[in-house]
Amino acid sequence: MKEKKMVSDRAALIVVDMQPDFMPGGALPVQGGDEIVGPIRALMESGLFELIVATQDWHPRDHVSFASNHPGRKPMETIELYGHQQTLWPDHCVQGTTGADLHAGLPWERAAKIVRKATDPTTDSYSAIRNNWNPAGERPLTGLGDYLNARGVREVFVCGLARDYCVRWTAEDAIDAGFRVWLIWDLCRSIDPAADETLRRNLEERGIEIVNVEELYKSRETGTA
Repeated sequence: MKEKKMVSDRAALIVVDMQPDFMPGGALPVQGGDEIVGPIRALMESGLFELIVATQDWHPRDHVSFASNHPGRKPMETIELYGHQQTLWPDHCVQGTTGADLHAGLPWERAAKIVRKATDPTTDSYSAIRNNWNPAGERPLTGLGDYLNARGVREVFVCGLARDYCVRWTAEDAIDAGFRVWLIWDLCRSIDPAADETLRRNLEERGIEIVNVEELYKSRETGTA
């Protein structure tokens, strides 16, 4: 008797922040970000997932996470914001700029929903499921969790940029929301790849399952997880 396929009809693919500003040459480049465009396109077009959703960083120019809005501060410095550590980023994915566009090399017509995040100038937002802490000390929901539940989704597969920030937070918040979660390791890249082994261990300790994309295709062919 064949085991249940890894990608079931109750699974969704979440494609995180595949935008020009995160590509080499962009405002906040992730090394190797361009290398995963083709494989993610192939996965989106493969038919493995009946439901695909995506996120899009969409900052106002006066966003609190931009170093330029903190006099005397430089990008990649860390401050305390609302009682939590906040990385200060270079201006990136500013609303209406080409760097904030969804990457032209991906088939976005296959995405049923696009979640725009970090739209509140006072609050950063890494995760597709919940925003970062706001001035009230809360992490407001984005609404994606309710959307997935309403569609009958119980399992999510996460890929995109960057592995150590928005992908990680999305995966962690998804498991906290009750979903079974896989992170497609080879369809992500990190801002700090030197910390990848520690990151992988931490994710697995949280109950997030690590998988490579070829394992998904193999599962479809063999019917095993």
